[in-house]
Amino acid sequence: MGPETLSNWGMDWAWGLPLIVLTVVFHAFGLGFINKRIAFTLGGSGWLRNQSTVAIFVMGGTALWATLLHGFECALWAGAFRFLAALPDNRTAMLYSLSAMTSYGHENFELARDWQLMGALEALNGWILFGLTAAFLFTIMQKAWSST
Repeated sequence: MGPETLSNWGMDWAWGLPLIVLTVVFHAFGLGFINKRIAFTLGGSGWLRNQSTVAIFVMGGTALWATLLHGFECALWAGAFRFLAALPDNRTAMLYSLSAMTSYGHENFELARDWQLMGALEALNGWILFGLTAAFLFTIMQKAWSST
């Protein structure tokens, strides 16, 4: 590993770590907002006869909103890749970002050589965000089912 690789990796970390912090904070705020909406929905649904239907829609809506959060966070990474000229166009940047964030990784796209560590950092970010989402969905499932 040469000195140029180490200096390039430093830039990857300099861009990647703030993106991780930004997306985790954004994700936490987004999940908090979703939680408030769910509390309102579950608290105000006493007039419905079939609360299990409410629980099903709450879980579906929560999953949809969480997916939109993840999509927006991938778009932030894709925007960074485009800004850094690490990928040639917006479509490629978004597809690469979704593949990296989900650890899918089956696309033929590669980041520019100087920015390849950022792909691994985005995958790490994805694990953190999906862990938060899984814990949140589990909590919402418990809330929704206990209200039935």
